[in-house]
Amino acid sequence: MSTITDTDITPILDRAREGERISDDEALALLASRDLVAVGRAADAVRRAKNDPDRVTFVVDRNVNYTNFCVTDCDFCAFYRLPRDPEGYVLPKHVIFRKIEETLELGGTALLLQGGHHPGLRIDWYEDLFSDIKSRYPIHLHALSPSEVLHIAQYSKLTLEETLVRLRAAGHDSLPGGGAEILVDRVRQIIAPKKTTSDEWLDVMREAHRVGMYASATMMYGTVDTPAERVEHLRRLRDLQDETGGFAAFVCWSYQSGGGSRRGDDHQNTTAADYLMMLAVSRLYLDNFPHFQSSWVTQGLRIGQLALEFGCDDMGSIMIEENVVRAAGTAFRLDTPRMVKAIEATGRQAVQRDTLYRTVRRFPAAAQAQSGSSPS
Repeated sequence: MSTITDTDITPILDRAREGERISDDEALALLASRDLVAVGRAADAVRRAKNDPDRVTFVVDRNVNYTNFCVTDCDFCAFYRLPRDPEGYVLPKHVIFRKIEETLELGGTALLLQGGHHPGLRIDWYEDLFSDIKSRYPIHLHALSPSEVLHIAQYSKLTLEETLVRLRAAGHDSLPGGGAEILVDRVRQIIAPKKTTSDEWLDVMREAHRVGMYASATMMYGTVDTPAERVEHLRRLRDLQDETGGFAAFVCWSYQSGGGSRRGDDHQNTTAADYLMMLAVSRLYLDNFPHFQSSWVTQGLRIGQLALEFGCDDMGSIMIEENVVRAAGTAFRLDTPRMVKAIEATGRQAVQRDTLYRTVRRFPAAAQAQSGSSPS
């Protein structure tokens, strides 16, 4: 009798290349095969069929964490501070405004605004901040993970619909996919028992899509999750995408073990090969997602570049500012020229995009640059 580990994966990969949907069991078979070359080639073929194979996009934005006060007490997070902790903060408006101005000066187009679950901030605080930002600056607000939105709704005694409609009216443009971790409640009860359940996270995204807000989807693996639970996470994302079509991109990364986890011995040791395999299988399984981002911020630039051969068409953000991953001990950073150079080193054209994947700027290839061409 055959098992997952000895399944011939060739027929699975052939069907995935042709655009056919693969099952949960088939995704598990791919993960168990450890055939990184074959799975990667198939993921690259799918990427080439869905995206321009000769270009790689990236966005210039700034990740501003408006507060580090948080009551969810997640096991894996080294960034948050409990209420009344002297190291806790809420950024005043003038500091946020200055960060936006610096972002715009660097050619940025978006503000990624996320924070902790502050027990004292109600929806009117966010409405006031968002409307003031929008009245001053031409910037896209990619703000508030689903768990933050639910926290705001609960503390403001509002429905999800009321909360999202009011935030959108104040200037909230789109949602990042933070807080998904693994969308399996067994895992969430261990690593983040006070955060949203899997259904709650998905409900926020469903409602956001319904009111016309774009979103990205994420997965953080390598805590206490199993391969089957990782695939279950992907299935729940694929099902919601079938329903709403509201996700524009997927990004996954491995748990960063440099934080203050209280369960450090339970977390898994993951490798670059594990990341590339997880990414490639995700590209094959999530057949209804248009874009895949490389997580070079957590994996390092070289692996981030390799991810472009395993299903990614986008390098994400240059990360003008990033605090949460940095708090866990990972500190990879780039500016625009180095991002462009890193993309061109893979033989592709670098294209700056906005949060909605619209072209902002095309950079010339090295040969064009030497001949004096200018970017369009």
